[in-house]
Amino acid sequence: MNSSPSRRRLLGLALAVGTVAGLAGCASPTPADYANEKPVLSLRDYFNGRVEAHGMFQDRGGKVVKRFDVVMDCRWNGDEGVLDERFTYGDGSTQRRVWTLRALPDGRFTGTAPDVVGTAQGQQRGNVFQWNYTLRQPVGERTFDVQMDDWMYLLNERVMLNRARMSKFGVEVGQVTLTFIKR
Repeated sequence: MNSSPSRRRLLGLALAVGTVAGLAGCASPTPADYANEKPVLSLRDYFNGRVEAHGMFQDRGGKVVKRFDVVMDCRWNGDEGVLDERFTYGDGSTQRRVWTLRALPDGRFTGTAPDVVGTAQGQQRGNVFQWNYTLRQPVGERTFDVQMDDWMYLLNERVMLNRARMSKFGVEVGQVTLTFIKR
């Protein structure tokens, strides 16, 4: 079959446009994508009082390597919030993380905790809260800094699902899945 140069160019252009369109369809979601979702999440209301959570960590192959329960005591004073998390792992070990949150304009939040490197940056829209931060994780005798892409989805006034992707140097090392239950 003979192809003219103009036909090859047209085919090449169609292929390029198709590739760009395909890649655009794979773009990551943003909190703005959920702006009209209900019920609307208010971090101040949801994370105020006692919240319990149950979760697991899966390695990049999907194997569950840690299970845990969390009891959170949360309180707000104006734009400042404290989330005191107490973890109990399946092996009986425990951990505590105390977040200090700050509400900013336009649904933005910042957060700090002793094992968070720098400051977490978050955005709330509709029924979603998404934030990014670097978490210092102990692994055996060493510690590693992993990047967290953390998404929370409010399902109803009591239940919220959380899914976080952990990565190092841009490579996913695992995922955390949690169910929060407001008491």
